[in-house]
Amino acid sequence: MPAKGVVEMKISLANRKDCLEILDLQKLAYKQEAEIYNDYAIPPLTQTIDEFYKEFDHSTILKAVTDNIIVGSVRAYIKNNICFIGRLIVHPDYQNKGIGTKLMNEIEGYFKDKHINKYELFTGEKSQKNIHLYQKIGYRIFKTEKLNDNVNIVFMEKLISMHGI
Repeated sequence: MPAKGVVEMKISLANRKDCLEILDLQKLAYKQEAEIYNDYAIPPLTQTIDEFYKEFDHSTILKAVTDNIIVGSVRAYIKNNICFIGRLIVHPDYQNKGIGTKLMNEIEGYFKDKHINKYELFTGEKSQKNIHLYQKIGYRIFKTEKLNDNVNIVFMEKLISMHGI
């Protein structure tokens, strides 16, 4: 039996048959973000299954599974020697158990030998839990942009040195 707060899970590559379950989890997880900004039209909540399939075809998507259900996911792709990481999600009932950190470590590990210079992601400026997590694992804010009157986006990066991260 795992220690209190520790969830036994397996992280692996998602496949097309996981898309609907991941999209449903995404919409559940991003409701918290929508509440922070009082904006329920954010892209993670409005993404369609067809849009997700297109993204699936051009991204690497990992899933975290426990008790035969997907409880977390993250996706990434490479462009211009930068690994862009997005949509880190964890089921609300499984948050604060290290799943998000494990997913980030796995996605970074997946791309570490792919000739990239850095990892990059973004989150909302008011999303303090997200910012804290990313800073804890080595990301730093390098840019802020105004998305609309209610939302500023912070861009974070983790540079890769010649001797590892």
